[in-house]
Order: sequence, then structure tokens, then C-alpha cells
Amino acid sequence: MNEAAKVLAAERSSVNELAAPLVTRLIGRADEWRLDVQRTDAGVTIVDAGINTRGSVAAGLAVGEICMGGLGRVRLASGGEGGSEGSWPTWVEVASSQPVLACLASQYAGWSLSASKEEGGGRKFFSLGSGPARALACREPLFEELGYRDRVGPAVLVLEVDRAPPPVVIDKILRDCGLEPSQLTLVLTPTTSLAGSTQVVARVLEVALHKAHELGFALGDIVDGSARAPLPAPSPDAGVAMGRTNDAILYGGQVHLTVAGDDEAARELAHKLPSSTSRDYGRSFADIFRDYEYDFYRIDGALFAPAEVWVSSLVSGRTWHAGKLDMGLLRRLWLDEA
Repeated sequence: MNEAAKVLAAERSSVNELAAPLVTRLIGRADEWRLDVQRTDAGVTIVDAGINTRGSVAAGLAVGEICMGGLGRVRLASGGEGGSEGSWPTWVEVASSQPVLACLASQYAGWSLSASKEEGGGRKFFSLGSGPARALACREPLFEELGYRDRVGPAVLVLEVDRAPPPVVIDKILRDCGLEPSQLTLVLTPTTSLAGSTQVVARVLEVALHKAHELGFALGDIVDGSARAPLPAPSPDAGVAMGRTNDAILYGGQVHLTVAGDDEAARELAHKLPSSTSRDYGRSFADIFRDYEYDFYRIDGALFAPAEVWVSSLVSGRTWHAGKLDMGLLRRLWLDEA
């Protein structure tokens, strides 16, 4: 068993149990946060956070904490970086004292869910599920490495979609999670909405954890994490909205990781982690995606990372820094001067 597995195998926190009161709070404030809550005939609760309703930034912050399995804090902050030429008015800040569990075992959008045109009522359906229910299903190889499996319901899954999933997908979720319909809540957050854009930007810490994993860093050595990124306005165009939320992290994301273990490994992590290590760095994500003919797998994986990184060692007390923000690029992409 590797070090990450050793850490998480001993971890008794249930991400679904911890998220449950946050889901109750989300539903209880549906009117205030402009959400629509429905139950299917079978009894599954579906929270629409921006498809047929306006939604809100506040809902997006709450969904961000739900995605992190109750083990993360997500809030708004004001102010910018680099003075008037580099500032942005609103930022999303994220922190976790259990970042591997919160980000990789819960928040990461790694559960592939799809339905054919026939199964989807005339339209194909695809979404990557994120949130605590992933840790019940454990359909991804990542969970073997982490050595973590949640065994507590009820459960919640977040889908970045513009329509409700068809019954065949809901049935698969219930079956793979071992849940009764009344135990499942689905939260739908299209990126074109206020809640959707906010909860995607709230993944800035998770993006760093995922790249650390891809780099082969010992996940069990990541002890604490905090991060922030600027929050752009959502666009009614799905491609533009997706581009903005990715750019917020790639060019405006700042992450501070506290780690144990070897100093050289910590220094190397700081050096390799920023998005600027990618050959695709320097242009808007929407343009990069278009130029690769909308094939995610052709994009250099090193790009999916925060812009600026600090890594601090608990062993030596040293801190390493790499990368930098490019708020000028974000302002050119996002801002129309009056």
C-alpha cells in the first residue's frame, strides 16, 4: 500500500455524512439562492442550480463545499492582484485541512456517466460526476490508489450539465452507489450559470492536487492546502463559459500546499506544478480547445494547473515558489472597458 493509501485507509471521515447537512442547507435556502428543487417519481431529489432558474454565486459557493465532502471551506474575497492594471473585483478562496480526501476522493470530476441517443430520449447524454457519491461507487481506479471508500448514505452527486440526466443514468448512479432513490440528491450546475461558474472556479485547489498526483508526488505527504482564483462573469455561450472558468485557474489561480517528506521532492513539486510549464500556456483555453478540434486529450496535460504555486515543507520550514499570475491576459479576455 502506498503512502496515500496508508493515510486515507486510516481516515474515518465520511464525505457523504459530512456533506449531508450542507445539502440540507442548500435545499433549505432554495428560494433565497434561486434554486429549483424537484423529486422524481422514484424519489430522487434534483436541485436545479441554473438550468431553468437563475441560481446564484452563493449557491455556487455552497455547492463547492458540498463537492469537497464537507472537508473544505469556500468563500468570496474582494480585491485583486498587481494594482489597477491587474486587479479583479471578486475572488473565490478555498482551503482544506484534508486536501487529498476533499479534492481527489470527493471534488474531482472523475465519474464518467453517459447515455446513448436512444437511452437519452432522443439526445445523447454525457457528464462527469463529482462530489461525495463518487466515493460510494468507486468506479475510478483512483480510489484503489487512495485506499478510501465511503460506506455511508444518503449521498450527493454534482453534474455540470444543461439538462437533467435521463432515468438510465440515474438508475446507474443508484445501482453503483447501493442507494435507494430517496437517499440520492443530484445537483445540476451548468457552467453558463452563476452557481456553475463559481463551483468550477472553486476547484482551483483540486486542480493542483490532481496535477501533483499526475507528477507522481506522494499524496500522503500533502498535509494542508489553500487556494484562490478570480471569479469571471458567466457567459450564455457554453464554450466561452468553460473557457473563462479554466482561464481563471490557469492564469489567475494561486495555491499554497503544506507538505511533509523530502525537501527535494517539495522543491521539484513547486517547480513543475504551475500551468506555465505547459507548451500550450499563454492563450485562452477556449482558443486552445478549438485549435485541438475540441478534443481534451490533445491538450497538454501540464496546462491543467494553477498559475502560481507555493510549497512549504513541514520538515525543514522552507518554502518554494514558482509561476506567476497573468491578470493582464484575463482582463483582456473578460473586461469590456466602459
